[in-house]
Amino acid sequence: MKQNSNVVSWSCKEVEKWLKDNGFESYVPLLCDQHEFDGIALLTLTEDDLKKPPLNIQVLGHVKKLSLKLGLLRKQNSRVLQSLGIENIDQMIQNNHRKTLNSISSNASNSEDSDDSLIDKRRPQSKMRSKKLDPEIWKTALSFIYVFCVFLLTSFVMVIVHDRVPDMQKFPPLPDLFLDNMPYVPWAFKVCELVGLILGGCWFTLLFFHKHRFIIMRRFFSLAGTVFLLRSFTMLITSMSVPGVHLQCSGKRYGDIWTKLQRTFEIWKGLGMTLQGVRTCGDYMFSGHTVILTLLNFFITEYSSKTRMYYLHMVTWVLNLFGIFFILAAHEHYSIDVFVAFYLTSRLFMYYHTLANNRSLMQRDAKRTRIWFPLFAFFESKCDGVVPNEFEWPLPSWLCSFLC
Repeated sequence: MKQNSNVVSWSCKEVEKWLKDNGFESYVPLLCDQHEFDGIALLTLTEDDLKKPPLNIQVLGHVKKLSLKLGLLRKQNSRVLQSLGIENIDQMIQNNHRKTLNSISSNASNSEDSDDSLIDKRRPQSKMRSKKLDPEIWKTALSFIYVFCVFLLTSFVMVIVHDRVPDMQKFPPLPDLFLDNMPYVPWAFKVCELVGLILGGCWFTLLFFHKHRFIIMRRFFSLAGTVFLLRSFTMLITSMSVPGVHLQCSGKRYGDIWTKLQRTFEIWKGLGMTLQGVRTCGDYMFSGHTVILTLLNFFITEYSSKTRMYYLHMVTWVLNLFGIFFILAAHEHYSIDVFVAFYLTSRLFMYYHTLANNRSLMQRDAKRTRIWFPLFAFFESKCDGVVPNEFEWPLPSWLCSFLC
């Protein structure tokens, strides 16, 4: 049978012959018998139609070859398609593919642009730069009141536990792997506190120039208050013998409540530092000096550029580790005190910032954080992502010109 050159007028039989002539006889039952393709239907058949249901041809090579033959057939019958109002089907297909590709590339570029330069672009999109950076100064003030009260409570608890220090004659220092092999260094604890002052100076300088200083202060006060509140409970519950024979602690020195309160004020005013003339015994469950050194180190490294301030980060870590070493060298705390303090402080810092930097975690764990971490739920209610490390000159222009 001679095939009609006018494809539009083809019947299913002529479509069947065209398929067999071009090597697609295996698809005759599918196209001609099952779906009754005639000439017009054949001309409008696209590659997507071949791959998707109901045709759903699985052999990709057959799909490509058949779509190529269909393209040539449409080109040969372009005038007929124009007369029917069905023109440039191949161009329409190409346009659809181009729109899809443009949409994909546009979404990819938008997601890259939305990432902050300080955030690794390989991270999940849930960890994004915060778009709500309200300083909420009143919350920062509340966090300061919180840590202020906790430090007062800690000072009072230190007075209480001092009266409960076990008698050294009956309860000598406990065996300690590090302290037993490390000679006592009298000046080491003062050096540790000098290291803390250096880290504190770096932290206050960084905080002074940071654009989002009130958010960061709020986080520092919240974490410091929480760790020291936990420390107060632990050293109140269990009293341990002194870690070194050089610590001559006279128990029962603060008998009446007024003497206790006076001593509490002295410890609080001196920030519990030996450099301020403060000497205490009994606060051994974990080290407060280690807590402060670790917090300062972690906050400096978190809120400064990891590339431009690489050497600062290295110095703060060295100071943190040396400060811990000097605590042990002074035999002011057991090794377990230092280890627990570093571990708790670093884990709490990471837990807090993981929740604060990740919006999806904040939403998923909202109920649990309200119960187990209410301070976080309250202080971070307006922050929804990573706080960028942006810096500014904090003083007003008129004051700057006056000082200059």
